[in-house]
Amino acid sequence: MRDFVRRIESATPADRDRAVDGLRAIAILGVVLGHWLVTALVVDSGTVHGASPLQYMARFTPISWLLQTLAVFFLVGGQVGAKSYASARARGESYGRWLRTRMTRLLRPVVVVLVVWAVTASVMLASGTDQGTVRALCKLVWSPLWFLVVFAALTAATPLVAGLHPLWPFAVVLITDLHRFGLDAPGGFAAVNVVAGWLVPYCLGAAWARGDLRSRRTGWTLLLGGAAATTGLVLWAGYPAAMVGVPGLEISNLDPPTLAVVTFGLAQCGAALLLLGPLRRVLRRPAVWAAVATVNLSAMTIFLWHQSAVIAVTATALSAAGPLPGLHTVPDTTGWVLARLAWLPVFALALLICRSAFRGYEQGRPRKNGMVVREGRSERLAAARRT
Repeated sequence: MRDFVRRIESATPADRDRAVDGLRAIAILGVVLGHWLVTALVVDSGTVHGASPLQYMARFTPISWLLQTLAVFFLVGGQVGAKSYASARARGESYGRWLRTRMTRLLRPVVVVLVVWAVTASVMLASGTDQGTVRALCKLVWSPLWFLVVFAALTAATPLVAGLHPLWPFAVVLITDLHRFGLDAPGGFAAVNVVAGWLVPYCLGAAWARGDLRSRRTGWTLLLGGAAATTGLVLWAGYPAAMVGVPGLEISNLDPPTLAVVTFGLAQCGAALLLLGPLRRVLRRPAVWAAVATVNLSAMTIFLWHQSAVIAVTATALSAAGPLPGLHTVPDTTGWVLARLAWLPVFALALLICRSAFRGYEQGRPRKNGMVVREGRSERLAAARRT
């Protein structure tokens, strides 16, 4: 382990801002833990269907405030994308080549998970598995992919949006919500918020890459202003308090993104900017940095397979021992939450197995000189990755 840590440390360029990777790791792990805690697979009369503890126990809503970290991921994506594109232009690299480089690592592992689950679903149906069960499992695996579609679209549009002020997409979200809720109009065109809502933190990330968000005053303004706006929207404008979708609620803050989730994202971006200094200090420690670098090297694999890990544990436990608390029962008691917490290490172990099996599709073949290209810079992390 000490040898692995030393190799990661020596493979890291001296000018790398480790705090950016730290924020990305926080965002990915937040999404994973959030899904593991607020989604459940309930076995009812031989059929599996999805449920959420937030549907039955609103007192656990603050979990969604801590673990819904998508705005941080888009903030980092905007910063890295804008910086990467600027570096590519400086090297004389074409837009097409730059985009192919970024899309390859994003889309290659997606194809793998789609193929694996298409085959799995076909085998399950052919073996007589209930269609409702197959639909519930596939939805659990495939529904998070909307995020990657949006992220890919914003990445492709980086040359157009890198200089866009975040107030413009924020205004689009505001007008859309006024039309949907203030005028009680049909919400069909509200789908524009899927792009506009996440374009706000993405544009903030691009501004960060330009050096426009350096002052702590900016971070505090985003944090306090976003928190105050979100509180007001929840208390007086009727927006849901949960920052994730909850079955049974008429309005979801995520589908499509509402003004409340955008202001909440602004608060998260402010907190992320304020964390940069502490993160840089902590990540000077080689062991901590090695852990963060490892998560970043497998970020897509972790994101794509974390729900499959839950399904594997759930199915194995059901076949071996029957319905168990925290896995197969209705998530309507504190006991279920405590049982689910006890299952988290098992989910993590299953995810590690998935990572070992599929990480090669994300990282690709190492180059002969032991280097890989990520985020527009050459890094010697491939040597440590082969351990």
